[in-house]
Amino acid sequence: MQLIDAEGVNRGVVSINDALLAAEDAGMDLVEIVPHAQPPVCKIADLGKMKYQSQKKAAEARKRQKTIEIKEIKMRPNIDDHDYETKMKAVRRFFDEGDKVKLTLRFAAARWRIWSLACSSSTGSRKRSAKSPRSRPSRSSKVVR
Repeated sequence: MQLIDAEGVNRGVVSINDALLAAEDAGMDLVEIVPHAQPPVCKIADLGKMKYQSQKKAAEARKRQKTIEIKEIKMRPNIDDHDYETKMKAVRRFFDEGDKVKLTLRFAAARWRIWSLACSSSTGSRKRSAKSPRSRPSRSSKVVR
């Protein structure tokens, strides 16, 4: 196995017994660093100290991590130009900060019916009368299949 001592000096390829004796003489542990290498790489080190340092490194990485938030902007279809520009300015600011933005259009119930009628007539679906937004067969009529 390839052995690296406590000071970081490469001692070359040594037997497992020699590596264990060197670790015992130094008062430290023999830690396998790269097990899949040919030959495997081991280091003489304090295992508790190595675990502590890796935990500190992981905690520091979590601290620096940026969480992405989803910001929501709500609008109505009859919004004024100035209000629209103000909301779009906020959307751009959210994008610059690295957040995601969800835009929600809120329709009043009566406007929603008119809007859905306009969309359905423009797409070529069945025609509905202006008085009844939902044309259903009457109860007395039979459905033939």
